[in-house]
Amino acid sequence: MDWQVSFRVFRYKQDGSPPHYDTFDLKVRPDEYVLDGVERIWAEHDRSLVFRHACHHAACGACGLRVDGCERLACITRIDAVAQDGGTITLDPLRNFTVLGDLLVDVAPFYARLEQARFVIVRQAEPLIDLATGLPAPDAVPALRFENCLECGLCVSACPVAGSDPDYLGPATLAAIQRMLAEPRCEVPAAPLLALAGGEQGLWRCHTAFECAEVCPSNVEPATLMMALRRRSLAVQIARFFGQRSAHDETR
Repeated sequence: MDWQVSFRVFRYKQDGSPPHYDTFDLKVRPDEYVLDGVERIWAEHDRSLVFRHACHHAACGACGLRVDGCERLACITRIDAVAQDGGTITLDPLRNFTVLGDLLVDVAPFYARLEQARFVIVRQAEPLIDLATGLPAPDAVPALRFENCLECGLCVSACPVAGSDPDYLGPATLAAIQRMLAEPRCEVPAAPLLALAGGEQGLWRCHTAFECAEVCPSNVEPATLMMALRRRSLAVQIARFFGQRSAHDETR
């Protein structure tokens, strides 16, 4: 049975008009997704609605937005999980990004930070294991695998520090640095990544609110990776400190 649901959508155009909300009343199935409603608004009600989407199955991260104030991927957020028959769903663009129009934000600075981390979303896969020997299978064909980070930006939108400091590297970039440092096949030198993470706008700006982990749709656990990066950074600094102390003592 269809539901009657109102979609209250944030609107913004770069023509000098003030931001506002438009409401669209739709008949939807409760098992449809928020993205289905957004696409129906565009197709049947307002062709000027600006939004981003691609894969429809949580593989690309393009459709990230805020649903009733919470960061979500629209393509996997069921309508009956956020509304009831006769209810209202409020849609806003992600926070901590420049809004280009309606639900569309500028993700270029976000990707630029990930490039600083030398993050690669596709990499060489772990070798297949021969169950009989417990060793890598000798005839296994090399393969590639995807990292679990979708580069959706939801963690940055939820991060309170990113909202107060536009130069903060952010949870996605810092988690990517830790991932690259932990990756045994990563050929990126560790020192530049640790220097980037330990900079003024790096991992010590994190307030450990763990909001990034709460909204991550792909179980990356960016906050956990950032805490691991802190431990790694501290271990390097401690080793460097005692190494310098030892060298100094030997010259006395």
